[in-house]
Amino acid sequence: MLDDLKYINSKDKDDALGVIKNQWQQLDYQFSFDIKAFKPKNIVLSGMGGSAFPSLFISTWLDLEVPFNAVRDYELPAYVDKNSLFIASSYSGNTEETLSALSHAEKRQAKIVVVSAGGHLLETAKLKNYCLLQIPGNIQPRMSSFYFLAGLTQLFQRLGLTSQANLQQLSQAGLWLKDQTKNWQATVPVRKNPAKQLALELIGRSVIIYSGPKLFPAANKFKICLNENAKNLAWVNQYPEFNHNEFIGWTSHPVDKPYALVEIRSKLEHERVQKRFLVSERLLSGKRPSPNVIKPLGDSLIKQLIWTANFGDYASVYLALLNGVDPTPVALVEKLKQALN
Repeated sequence: MLDDLKYINSKDKDDALGVIKNQWQQLDYQFSFDIKAFKPKNIVLSGMGGSAFPSLFISTWLDLEVPFNAVRDYELPAYVDKNSLFIASSYSGNTEETLSALSHAEKRQAKIVVVSAGGHLLETAKLKNYCLLQIPGNIQPRMSSFYFLAGLTQLFQRLGLTSQANLQQLSQAGLWLKDQTKNWQATVPVRKNPAKQLALELIGRSVIIYSGPKLFPAANKFKICLNENAKNLAWVNQYPEFNHNEFIGWTSHPVDKPYALVEIRSKLEHERVQKRFLVSERLLSGKRPSPNVIKPLGDSLIKQLIWTANFGDYASVYLALLNGVDPTPVALVEKLKQALN
């Protein structure tokens, strides 16, 4: 099935595979924006889903000079004030939680930046002359994550919170990723395609993904895409937190649990985290499914993050095809929004 290009094209009507194939280009996208010099005492990003998780990449990869936090809520922490940088991040521009948080940021006179592709948020930014990083439109938020990553990195570099070298590193990592994805394409057969092989291991089961702290942003991205692309329930957690509670949950009945397990094991993680993966696998042998182990490639953290995220994108789309669904639409989300109005 996954080697049948006619079948793939019949299900992937909006060419999700074509979009994720070109995601590397997003990392070198140059945003045009104006912002006055400002040294915030803290940074708060408000966003949900695909518009929020690039903040995890930033938190893990960049050593910012001030505290940085993502808020997935209608309200803001009490510490946000006129000395804070507030980033309203919403691809659609109509995310109600983000719009609500923006109103709170305005009342507290925070410095406001908007990252969006359209909607009410974009209109507000233009009307009120907020600093605007406009994301190119016509793709799903979860497939535009590298745009957000590039935009936020450029913003923080402009404010002197990170170096020009990090921008160069991001661009170079994108070119490197382009070459890495050749074996994941639809034209590469299952026997040579690790993304297709992983999808075949996951079919028919709920997926649980584990990583260490450094690769957690990519693990979380994989979780999002399994749920939205493949319409396949997935959860995510990280070591060492796993060993302090969820680890015990695997020891109870039934032994034959209806899950597929994915573990992202990076050599960049703390040596004790790396050991925890191996010891936990041994102690839980026979009590949970054997993990499908992903070993990220790349000689830097940003390379491993984008490599793993993009690999997860491909695997999730192939799982969508195995599930017989179109990977792009999220119709139930639209129904939810209408029902909440």
